[in-house]
Amino acid sequence: MSTTSLFVSLAIGAITIGSLHSLAPDHWVPIAAVARARNWSRGRAARVAFICGLGHVTVSVLLGLLALMFGAQLFQSLGERMVSVAGLLLIGFGVAYAIWGLRGAFVHRLHGHHHHHYDHVHDASRASTWSLFLIYCADPCVAVIPILFAAAPLSAAETVSIVVAYEVATVGAMVTLVALAHSGAQLFKGKWFERYGDSAAGVLIVATGVMVAILDW
Repeated sequence: MSTTSLFVSLAIGAITIGSLHSLAPDHWVPIAAVARARNWSRGRAARVAFICGLGHVTVSVLLGLLALMFGAQLFQSLGERMVSVAGLLLIGFGVAYAIWGLRGAFVHRLHGHHHHHYDHVHDASRASTWSLFLIYCADPCVAVIPILFAAAPLSAAETVSIVVAYEVATVGAMVTLVALAHSGAQLFKGKWFERYGDSAAGVLIVATGVMVAILDW
């Protein structure tokens, strides 16, 4: 196979892997759930998805580069373990978020709104964003490792192009899915959701984490 054919094949493979693996619920459900519970705009939800996606693909590519330098087996195994840990982190985050949501619902019911409400909402949204970012950084895609190994005969520019194609496909798919889910999630409304939306989001995130842990997505 010529280097040109290899480059085209790997670029298509990188785009395909980046797009398809982003369909897994753990890549977009947690962000969409928090976005609806926190009443984020679609633009903000998309920005958070972009930030989380960037962290996700950056760690994936770094693992791939380390595998090229020090051996694939070690870092592929490390990546798979990180995926398992990411599932547990999602479960832990979901449980904590659900408990925090229940606490907020009961405090709101007992005392109503107070002048610190905006500050608490802002702080909670910021904490949620960074928690999600760290979880996505701990959840690399090990499928990119064999692609980088296969790209060894190519030039540095061609390899970088393949990496960029993978990153754009992954992040683009995550942002698109979160934006679509954000639109659909607007169907959930009413006083019950205003009160228990955070708890519902936490339960959904726990369910996603359990699926990741069981199905090894």
